[in-house]
Amino acid sequence: MTEEISKGESVVLIDSSYKKIIIDTTEKTDKFKGVGVFDPSILVGKKYGEKITIGSKEFWIFRPSVMDKLHSLKRMAQIILPKDSAHIILNCSIENGQTVLEAGIGSGSLTIALATAVAPDGKVISYDTRKDFISHAIKNLEKARLDQYVKTKQKDITKGIDEKDLDAVIIDIPNPWDAINHSWTALKPGGYLCCYSPLISQVEKAVFSIRENKFIEIKTVENIQREMIISEHGTRPSFDMLGHTGYLTFARKII
Repeated sequence: MTEEISKGESVVLIDSSYKKIIIDTTEKTDKFKGVGVFDPSILVGKKYGEKITIGSKEFWIFRPSVMDKLHSLKRMAQIILPKDSAHIILNCSIENGQTVLEAGIGSGSLTIALATAVAPDGKVISYDTRKDFISHAIKNLEKARLDQYVKTKQKDITKGIDEKDLDAVIIDIPNPWDAINHSWTALKPGGYLCCYSPLISQVEKAVFSIRENKFIEIKTVENIQREMIISEHGTRPSFDMLGHTGYLTFARKII
């Protein structure tokens, strides 16, 4: 059954080059980047999956997926890419109803992925020392309609963690080793720790600190992703490979 767009919903418009623009149907007539001037309310009653013409451009209309929300994210700081976010969610066994803490909200990319995983009954708590990063990330979360699942704090995780019995702690700061002991105290038995580190020297110091605490299943991975280009003339890897972004270190708390 083909669903129609209801008033108050957000949709993603995808053009012929697959550029994605998320639009709130309750917004007023305005100029939208990549679309032009139009009234979003005209989308109400349209069918998901159909193609429409706005001005001189054609767009497909869809319900926004997590990837759509991440691709439409406005960046202020370097983000954790979806290829790494997916591994964090799976390796930390993050699911609906859990309470997860992240340190380093940045532009809110990982926050969106985490909030999607814990919703509708869970919560993401996000620490960051920079107020401007928090404000920017909240705007992205509001656009993604996930802000109700996130609580932000302007706080330095290396000075301590207020919460207890957390299901997972994800650390994306330059000195994760200074937050390992606090993470162990805040996690519930069986809870997961993840450190995202661009440099192997950061990984080494973090792992040494993890080993000093009561963690098991310690492992570090790097994700390399490349798309395959398939044409009538043959198949080859894309020249635009997603190479090194960061190392992911995982561990699990025991009693």
